[in-house]
Parts: sequence; C-alpha cells; structure tokens
Amino acid sequence: MNIDLTDTTSSQINAALVQARRAAGIPAVGMVLTLVIVTDEGNHYDALKAASEASKEHPSRILVVIRRPGRSPRERRTARLDAEVRIAGESGTGETVLLRLHGELAGHAQSVVLPLLLPDAPVVVWWPDDAPEHPSEDLLGRLAARRITDAQATEDPVATLALRARTYTPGDTDLAWTRITPWRSVLAAALDQKHSAITSAVVEGEAYNPSGELLALWLAERLRVPVQRQVSEGPGLTAVRLETADGTICLDRANGSLAELAMPGQPDRHVALQRRDRSELIAEELRRLDPDEMYASAVKFGVSRLAKGLSGPAEQPAARAGAGAASGAAASGGSGKPGGGARPEPAHKAAGAPARTPGGAGDAGTGGAVGKAAS
Repeated sequence: MNIDLTDTTSSQINAALVQARRAAGIPAVGMVLTLVIVTDEGNHYDALKAASEASKEHPSRILVVIRRPGRSPRERRTARLDAEVRIAGESGTGETVLLRLHGELAGHAQSVVLPLLLPDAPVVVWWPDDAPEHPSEDLLGRLAARRITDAQATEDPVATLALRARTYTPGDTDLAWTRITPWRSVLAAALDQKHSAITSAVVEGEAYNPSGELLALWLAERLRVPVQRQVSEGPGLTAVRLETADGTICLDRANGSLAELAMPGQPDRHVALQRRDRSELIAEELRRLDPDEMYASAVKFGVSRLAKGLSGPAEQPAARAGAGAASGAAASGGSGKPGGGARPEPAHKAAGAPARTPGGAGDAGTGGAVGKAAS
C-alpha cells in the first residue's frame, strides 16, 4: 500500500503510517530498528532495494532521506517536505517512508527524521554513497547507534580509509570491511589447524578494491609480519598467501565465487567465497549494534602509510607471532598493539592507478560481525 503526501509534515506522515497499517492489517510490533538511508535522487532506488531485502531478516522502519536543495536562489529559499509511505509489499516486511526535503529544509533533515523514529528501538544510519567526513558528528549520525559508510563508493578509497581511521568513533563501520568477513573467517580457521610460524603474507586483488587494503591491514595487525599488496585482474580479491616454515598456505579465488585452500601436508579443498550484493552486506551489519572493535583496530593500524601512499618494501616487525598465537588472536577477536607491525602497500600505487573502494568484514571466528560480503 502506497500513500503519497505533498507539502506535508512529520505528524501527517505518522498519521499516514497508522492509517496504512490499519488498512493492511499489519501491526507495528515486530520491527526491531529504524534504518535511515541518506542518499540522493539518482541513487536511492538501489539503496532502498538492498535495504528492503535486508528487512526480510531485520523487520524495520526504513526512512530514505533525499535532499533536494534546489538550483536557483528561489528554490533554495523554499522549504517543503514531500513523502511517500509504503507498507509491506515491495517494502519488505516493515515500513518505508521516502522523504524528499526541498530547499532550506534539506539542511535540517534531523528535525524531520526525529519524530519518525520507532520508540525504544535502535537507530542505524547508512550513507550508501557520499558520507560526511565525521559521521558521528553529523546531525543524523548523532541519532544512531551504528553508522555505516562505504569507501568503495568514493573517488579515492584509500584516502577515505585514512579519513575513517582519523574520525573513527565507536559505532562506525564500513561496507568495505564487511566484504572481507568470509576471507577472514577462512584464514582464521586455516591458522587454527596449522601451528608453524608465519613469516610473511601477500594479498592479491584488483587495484580499485580497497577491501584488499583492509584485509592486508588486518593480517599485519593480527600476525605482526610483513604484508604486501599485489595487483591482479580480479574480480575483487583473488588470493591470500601466508608463508610458513612448512610451506605456503594459499587461499585462491580466481572466479569470484569458489576458492581453493591449499595447506602444506593436507589435500587441497574448495571453499565457497561468493561475492555478495549490498542487501547481504546490510543484513550482516544489522545483526550487530555494538561497536566493531576489530574494524577499529584494522583501519587504524598503519593507516598513515596508506595515507602517504608509500610503496617501498614492507618493514620488518619487531617480533613475529607464531601461527598458533596469530590464529588464536584472529579467532578470539583480541586486539593487538600496532607497534612494529608491517604495513601493506596500497594497491593503487603498485598499479600506478588511483585507488578505489574497500570492502569490510567483521570479526573472523568470533560470531560477532561475521558473514560480511566477500570483496
């Protein structure tokens, strides 16, 4: 059921929601959170489609904020709110409200959104495209327990990672990190089986894929060994190689869906590492509303090297962790200290091309933020 409202107010939108629920015979109970999507007219369709799919797993009220400040001085002086209320059907299992803020109202989105939040329910804000430099200080971001960005949608993903590290506040996360959770899970499980010392690591992936940078940072922070980034044809991440005293542990995904795990002294095995779409990424992020400490540790580790774009050889760490200790840290989600660890080379420098966006992941082996999209 759809209800269109022109030149309306938040109270009228709330009344329309009640009317639509009664007409559809759907109670308000059962919705677990409010998801606020901040986007523009050109990109809202794809973002809303992903959120609607995710709402089948997490019934929620979806508020899509579309700012339309206007191009002419006259349009910018106006202040008008148009809304479209959708219940069930295409909107998944919850409620969807499209909010188009015209003129001066575009700069006061929080005043429109606040009366529409579900009472006593957590709030998640997602910027599918352009996010503010400091999400937690944004007026909409202040309303949220979780703030989701996507470095892959930016012009310079590596610089965006450096910005996210500088402005990180508990509750922040990035879909670039979400995308590498399956990789981290498989690697942590492999290290649980192999107890020889790790001496170095290599991460292969597309030059325009910042998920590779985050995976390299995570390995360097967890294992305390030199980590190199190498450019491949893709798609996405293609391989991770860990050098040990007994041989090479290799996780190779050449086709973007099925990977092969090779370990010294064991037969090769196939592992499902399907690249996932944004609906699966958002659904994964909505499973946890507590701060993602592993993301914070990874994005902050060696981020100054990423920001400077250094492409020299990886530094030797002060101490090397054995595979048993490293896998235990990866599986437990314990935090390491960044002193002395090697830092990865940015892929875009190795390729001589500008970097693109990263993919994210949760804690490998912890059950915390697991299941995020393979990049």
